[in-house]
Amino acid sequence: MKKLLTLILLIVGLYLFLYVNNHWIVITEQIYESDEIPDSFNGFRITQVSDLHDALFGENQEKLVEKVRETNPDVIFITGDLIDSNRYNLQQSLLAVREFVKIADVYYVIGNHEVAINQVTEIYNALEEIGVHILPNVATWVERGGERIAIAGIEDPLNGTDTQTMLHTALSTVPKDMFTMLLAHRPEKFDIYVKNELDLIFTGHAHGGQIRIPFVGGLVAPGQGFFPVYTAGFYEENGTTMNVNRGLGNSGVPYRIFNLPEIVVVELKTK
Repeated sequence: MKKLLTLILLIVGLYLFLYVNNHWIVITEQIYESDEIPDSFNGFRITQVSDLHDALFGENQEKLVEKVRETNPDVIFITGDLIDSNRYNLQQSLLAVREFVKIADVYYVIGNHEVAINQVTEIYNALEEIGVHILPNVATWVERGGERIAIAGIEDPLNGTDTQTMLHTALSTVPKDMFTMLLAHRPEKFDIYVKNELDLIFTGHAHGGQIRIPFVGGLVAPGQGFFPVYTAGFYEENGTTMNVNRGLGNSGVPYRIFNLPEIVVVELKTK
């Protein structure tokens, strides 16, 4: 009886551990400082959501929506893999987005799963219909107090176009001296982002390394393999900063370990 009770407790404990690791959303706050940021954008708040993979957080995504609302964003960025190619359910994936657009302007780029399911046009049309700004290798501007910053986006290279070509297209209309942010899915392309002298990049894809080893980092990430370099937080090189969002959902591997689902908030600060 004692052994049975111990086994039951272990099973319950494991279930609770896995449940918390895959359903407890955390908000990570980051400050990005630069003298390139126009004064009017001091305190501008960006909330980034990535790699939902059709996961559910509460009925009709109410927990996820409330977490995003709590961040008080000026804009919301979605950096790919909103859907999952293994269990494509577009209407379920859009539940949260329909509420996001009521909170702030939403900007979106696709990830590899949108390309893999071969439904990019359907996804773009559905998102535009609810008021999302899609960025398929294009740039747009946000104006505040008479000053502007650029928001560019690129598609995922699984579509057959290399990252540099997509960046060249997206940035072709952006003045060289304008503060520019990029939405992209893949962090492993950091060297190309640096080469293009971008200011601030928002990426996902790595799922935080799926399993995070305490004091070491992520175990494995698509496009990077074991012990990946880019899994979470800020990475800086030659004046370019990239944020890697750990994401919310899973694909293939069903569980996150020591890797809570994450929403990232980046607040811009002028130096």
